[in-house]
Amino acid sequence: MVRIKDPKQQHLFDPWDFLSPKRRQMLDRDWPGLFRKHILDLLPVDKFALLFPHDCGRPTKEMHSVLGALVLQQYHDLTDEQTVNQLAYNIQWHYALNIAEESDEAKYICPKTLWTMRLLATELGLDLDIFDETAQRLAEIFKVDISKQRIDSVHIRSNMARLGRLGIFTKGIDRFFVNLKRHHPPLWEQVDPELVKRYQEKDARQCFGGVKPSQSKKVLADVASDLYRLVVQFEGWAEVADMYSYKQLCRIVKEQLNVSSDGTIEVKAASQIRSDSLQNPSDPDATYDGHKGQGYQVQVMETYCEYEGDKKDPKQLNLITHVEVETACQSDANALLPAIEATLEKDLAPETVQADALYGSDENCQQAQELGVEVISPAMGTEKRECCSLSDFEFLPNGHIDKCPAGHQPIERKKKKTRYSQGFEQELCEACPMASSCPSKKGAKFHYVRYSEKQLRIARRRQYEKTPEFRQKYRWRAGVEATMSQYDRLTGAKHLRVRGEKPVRFSAVMKAIAVNLDRAVAAKNARERAKDRNMDETAPSKSLLLLFKELLGQFLGSRNRRNRFFYLGQRTGRKFQVSVP
Repeated sequence: MVRIKDPKQQHLFDPWDFLSPKRRQMLDRDWPGLFRKHILDLLPVDKFALLFPHDCGRPTKEMHSVLGALVLQQYHDLTDEQTVNQLAYNIQWHYALNIAEESDEAKYICPKTLWTMRLLATELGLDLDIFDETAQRLAEIFKVDISKQRIDSVHIRSNMARLGRLGIFTKGIDRFFVNLKRHHPPLWEQVDPELVKRYQEKDARQCFGGVKPSQSKKVLADVASDLYRLVVQFEGWAEVADMYSYKQLCRIVKEQLNVSSDGTIEVKAASQIRSDSLQNPSDPDATYDGHKGQGYQVQVMETYCEYEGDKKDPKQLNLITHVEVETACQSDANALLPAIEATLEKDLAPETVQADALYGSDENCQQAQELGVEVISPAMGTEKRECCSLSDFEFLPNGHIDKCPAGHQPIERKKKKTRYSQGFEQELCEACPMASSCPSKKGAKFHYVRYSEKQLRIARRRQYEKTPEFRQKYRWRAGVEATMSQYDRLTGAKHLRVRGEKPVRFSAVMKAIAVNLDRAVAAKNARERAKDRNMDETAPSKSLLLLFKELLGQFLGSRNRRNRFFYLGQRTGRKFQVSVP
């Protein structure tokens, strides 16, 4: 039976009145107050409750408390045991989750239940729902300027060992033997005892970790032969073919080995292995990035604020508006448009997006422009400095060339569909000192410079990149690196405690929510401090305060002079703070 308590329900008596005013203020100003006031009621308990019966069975844990605990677990990067302890004893958690009653039903959850609830929430994809609702709420509360955003990716690792090719082979064989022995004992007896001894006994398995570099090639070939031998031996057994560990063996053969028609096998060269090949049998969803290694990557898009000087305004909230978990082998070039479309659906779409060169391909810029978004990014690739390129020419607004780098104008200008053709006088081009590096080609009548509309757009982008205006605009992209650092330092996102694409996505998205909450708390406190300073500037004059001080000293007497501060009534709608010696 589902148990749901509306967090907006008012109490007849304040259940938190046992807290002193100072402690209550500390909770309200920190993340517990923000979470309790603005986030707790956004948790998608209605979707979560569909998994449980509503009219029979033992009552579940309160749904808001469960989902809130899952968010806070990723916020503070806690294990399941640590999460259970925090939920049981930490008053910050109780205040954030609005748990006022002292009972095991309210403040205790066993690790198994917590694990099960997280698994169910992961399968439902509730992490994305919570992130979207939270981002929209914070953008509304803090009036975030979403017109300017930036995007980048960060590499993360799941809880898996870093295995070489020999480790992948031996680990796959070992997992297959464990499952075969457990589920099909009669077939297990048909396995060669020598193979069992080699890959199942502990002392035998350890020998693979001490292989000398000079022997590694031979040992790898022997292990590959044993693996292929197992695949062939059990390929006719339907019950074995349905085993997940056997399918992994088949995948290893397909990705790592070349099998000839006569049955001989050869280990593929490292350069022939695809980046999406199996990296570890414990996490089959992880892939490989040639620059950052095994694991996953997270695409993060956030708002940013321009400011003068070296110090930004702490009252402004830089909000993460989009987060997406991908395999490590995927290119950043394919991430920009899905990010823009996702923010459009959430009404958080930008007007301009800053990104590095991988995101800023010509196709991405054109498609983003159709969605109403300008992409500020350097053009892909680099030009040879010793050569004259198309970006060194001066262009007219209609796309034709005005002048070449030597200052000559074309005699003939033509355009056919999407191709431009510019004809220059042959005598001038042949005598030009830049002729050897010029992109012009000799024709029947002229020296021609031919280019497409795409080449024209890229040339104009390269020209714009050299201007101070572009450098001033693009300087704000570097700030996203600080976000990636905070993402890891605050939540431990780069080394997760889970394996598999869905659990990794759940953890990474929840940790992005934590970054938004942490930034929102900082912005909220900065605004409150600024408000207090403004009130101090508009407070009564010093002479009036001194007069109040003298009158209070005469009226209160010596008994109450031990109290350092007194708060007077609200004559003008403000509190006056008067110090009495």
